[in-house]
Amino acid sequence: MKPVIDYLPKSAGESFAVRHFDYDFYPTPWHFHPEYELVLVTESTGQRLIGDDISDFKPGDMALIGPNLPHVYRNDMEYYAATPYLRAKSIVVHFTIASFGDSFLSLPETHKIKTLLNKSLRGLEIYGGTNEELNKRMHELVELSDFARWLKLLEMLNILAETDEYKYISKAEVKGCNEKESERMDNVLTFVFNNFKKNISLKEVANIANMAENSFSRYFALRARRSFTKFVNEVRLSHACKLLIEDKLNILEISMECGFNNLSNFNRQFKSRYSYSPMAYRKQLNQAVRNL
Repeated sequence: MKPVIDYLPKSAGESFAVRHFDYDFYPTPWHFHPEYELVLVTESTGQRLIGDDISDFKPGDMALIGPNLPHVYRNDMEYYAATPYLRAKSIVVHFTIASFGDSFLSLPETHKIKTLLNKSLRGLEIYGGTNEELNKRMHELVELSDFARWLKLLEMLNILAETDEYKYISKAEVKGCNEKESERMDNVLTFVFNNFKKNISLKEVANIANMAENSFSRYFALRARRSFTKFVNEVRLSHACKLLIEDKLNILEISMECGFNNLSNFNRQFKSRYSYSPMAYRKQLNQAVRNL
């Protein structure tokens, strides 16, 4: 699997690209590109890694991802079994400043859009009523062409520039590395997402990266902004949240399912990250559902 400077090609006569994807599972690996990306998950679940953030995604999730911010959307394992009723669908828009003209952001009327795009260098998760408005418009965008399509994108950016219904995704700006390093990082991430339920040794993953253990530890911490062990635990804890929401397994079963062989360690790690024990987290979720 080799990418990872990934481009969404434009058709003739297009200044930006819009695609409605329908896959068995999202195939694009850890990648980055010089375009801004507005992405709407329309069907499927899984985990996403954007910059230094790991979180679950579900239908309706929307993000604005700035240029060269590395990211990957990784579906849950059942999507890789070619199950007929499971599809991984999304609407993706790639654009650049040149899509609107090189002096676009110099106009006084576009200063809010300029601020918005600067913020997107850390990735922005869009929620609330703004998400609902843009969800509708992104589906409309797929069906439009020519000037109407260009105008619709500009309208969407203006809506985003005027709202406060978004939050930063990555804690810091992270920029994509060269292609060789990105391929190495993608191999590591793919291995973790496929094996986080098992014990993963530093030696094992260092071999995948073709590096000595100490060198790999420094390499990973520099690019992921955390130690490899902490990263693996965050992937496990994110999956634990999903299982707690589904409410099918007890806490011990969830601990084992997520790769924690020690229940007390799972409880401690979970509370450190989310400020609640797994049991208290589940109770909060159940209370929220009852209050709906």
